[in-house]
Parts: sequence; C-alpha cells; structure tokens
Amino acid sequence: MKEGSTEAPIRYPLDWHNEEFYDRAALDEEARRQFDVCHGCRRCFNLCDSFPRLFDLIDESESGELDTVASDDFGPIIDGCTMCDMCFMTKCPYVPPHEFNLDFPHLMLRYRAVELKEKGKAPFTQNQLAQMDRNGSLAEKVSGLANWGSAKGNVVTRPVMSATLGIDKNVELPKFTGETFMKRAEKSAKNGELEPNKEGTAKDRKALIYATCSVNYNNPGVGEAALKVLTHLGVSVKTDYPGCCGMPYLEQGNLEKVAQNAASVSAALRPFIDEGYDILTLTASCGLMFKFEWPLIVPDNEDVKALSAATRDISEYIVQIADKNGLPDGLQTIEGGVQVHLACHARAQNMGPKSADLLRLIPDADIGVIERCSGHGGTFGVMKDTHQLAVKVGKPVARNVAKSEAKTVVSDCPLAAKHIVQGVEYLDSSAKLPEAAHPVEVFARAYGLI
Repeated sequence: MKEGSTEAPIRYPLDWHNEEFYDRAALDEEARRQFDVCHGCRRCFNLCDSFPRLFDLIDESESGELDTVASDDFGPIIDGCTMCDMCFMTKCPYVPPHEFNLDFPHLMLRYRAVELKEKGKAPFTQNQLAQMDRNGSLAEKVSGLANWGSAKGNVVTRPVMSATLGIDKNVELPKFTGETFMKRAEKSAKNGELEPNKEGTAKDRKALIYATCSVNYNNPGVGEAALKVLTHLGVSVKTDYPGCCGMPYLEQGNLEKVAQNAASVSAALRPFIDEGYDILTLTASCGLMFKFEWPLIVPDNEDVKALSAATRDISEYIVQIADKNGLPDGLQTIEGGVQVHLACHARAQNMGPKSADLLRLIPDADIGVIERCSGHGGTFGVMKDTHQLAVKVGKPVARNVAKSEAKTVVSDCPLAAKHIVQGVEYLDSSAKLPEAAHPVEVFARAYGLI
C-alpha cells in the first residue's frame, strides 16, 4: 500500500441509476469509510468549512473517533461543501487510482441526491434560483424592475426577500440585461461585425461560443468581448445557447435534471462539432460540466463524449492560439494592476492558470495571481444562512486584493469576482473598490476592441 498516490487522479462514473446509490445504510458505510481517512489525514483543513466541521465533530466525540459519532450529525458537513472540487483535484493524496478511492465532492453529491430523493424536492429558494433560463427570460422583459427589486440597497424589497426567501439582504445579486447576449450576437452577425480579420493569425480555426446562462442573461459584455477578440484573431465564430449546463441542479443533487440538460444541450451542439467547430465556454462552471461532470453522469451518451473532447475555456483557447499561431500586433498595456482570481472550477479543469497566462500576453501588464477559493459557491454565497461563512472563506482573497490596490479583479467565475469585490468592501467600506471583470474583457481592452 502506498502512502499517497503519485499518479494523475481519475474519476469513476456516478452509479446513480443503481438503487444502492440511494440506500441510506450503504451511503453511511461509505461516508464513514471516507471520513475516517480524512480525519487521519487533515490535509484539507484549510479548504471549505466541511473539513473543520468533520474534524471537530470527531475530535469532540466521546472516543475521539467515528465510532461515537451519530450519523444524524453529519448534516453540517454536507451543507458546508460548495462542490468546488479543490479537495479532489489539489489536496487529497488518496483519490483514485489510490486504493483508498476517496472522492469527497461526489460523496457530498450522493448525500444530496439521497436527500432529494427522500424529500421529493429541493428547498424552495434554491430550486427557484436554479431555473436559470426561466428566470433570465422573464427578467429580460422587466430588467429595470428586476434590478431595482434585487438591488442591495433596496430597503423595501431586500428585507422581504431575506425574511421570505432566505436571501441575505447584504449580498450583491447579479443584474439582468434587457437584451440577451444571443440577441446582441444575432444583430452583430446581421451587421457583418463577425467577419474574421483577414490579417488574423488563426484564420484556419472555427469556434462556437456557448453563451452560458450567466453571460446570456447577466453579463452580455463578456460575450461581446469574446466575439471581438476571436474575430480579431481571425477565428470564424458562431454563437449558440441551447440551455443551461445544470450546475445549480448539480449542487442540489438533482442528477436527473443534470442528465436531461446534458442530453439536450450536447445534442444541439453536436452538429457544430461534426462541422469542425471548437466549443468555447465563457464561465468556468460550464466548462467543468461539459468536460468532466457530464461524462460521469451520462457516460454512454456519444454527444456528451464529443462535446467533452471539443470544449475549451475561452482563455485556454486564446492562449493556445498565441502559442501555436502567434497574435496580431496591437496589444497595448493597460492602466492599473489586475488581480487574477483562478476560479475553483477553472482549476478543477486541470488546464493550468490560463486566465493569468492570457493577461500576461499584454505588454508590461501588472498581473497578480490569487489561487484560492473566493468562498461564493453558487447559492452558498447568496443565502443568509451561509453568506457570512462564504465571506469568511473568501476573506484571504479579499485581503490580498485590497492590499494590492489593483484597479481590476478578474475571474473566470463572474459570481466569484463580484463576491471578492464585496469582500473588499466588507474589510473597508470607505475603500476604492476594484472593478470586477472577466479576463477576456481586459484582453479586449488591451487590443482597443472595447
């Protein structure tokens, strides 16, 4: 037996169609097996709050071991997991192919799947927030009213949302756009604005931008920046958005819904893949779902397999062009420093710090890198029961950003970037706050495209 694995981690498909997957006794046995290894190792003590909760629970038990811990007390451990995957990808020495076969995030996912099956539905607010396409489509029609109602300083609506929905009244919620990215992209195509640059270096490439729900409904400027950069590089670009990747449902353990989204979205994107298009994601969570999570949930779906192989993160793709084809002239330095937050779901893709590599292509750019969790974790950073814990987890990141006095903080995760800026504000309400942006927006500015 080896003390720790020196091989690349692998993951096994989730056996979620098997009835034993939902058997409480079998789940408890597996949880205790993994928890015992974690308790003896403790390398993940400084990641999410699940691990301190686990270690304290066992340490404070009668025997100091798992044998005197009641299974009913495991709930806070499960609730503390943000599904960031950092324990599996960066810390744990006992992930497969090691014989201990630990996969803590997927153990937490199994717990949530079992609870969902037993209760029949997810908590009301989380379930409503997970319906990204419905929410975005409705809010687009009344974006002004929706943004007024969700504004952090609204003393009329936010206390009501806190009391009835459990949404923390102090959290900065995403704003909705009155015109989706897909509609803007369609106009740009009709106006001939998506013609590839004849002087570009990547004229042999074809790429389809998968809009993601975040960019389509909340941050269309990110998509527009990506379009302008890619066409400037000479890439032939199309856009599409068949639906959400389902990450919010994954957080709830709703594997059936994730599988449905995987089947429908991958089927819609398959014709583009067959035509030779690379599929580009603009949000880290979507890239992680396409590349890794979907193939583990629907391992026999050929469309999902093809999509996994064809998917690239937008920063990953541009850096690849720079390495293989070079870049057109014209990049100019940018004013003020940039702190690059490497989002957990980008790190979990095992592709390296591509957003930082992208911005280091900008001449004389002052780039700092933060390789630590922002603490947001989807609804984890939104609900009043967990928002302050999310702030606590992200405080080291916010402190580093504040200390740097950078003008801009970027992240592959739009929620993480906003959460970091709010964390800086919590540290000093009088501080000049950095702008929250996506790496491709900063890169587009360096080319003078936006």
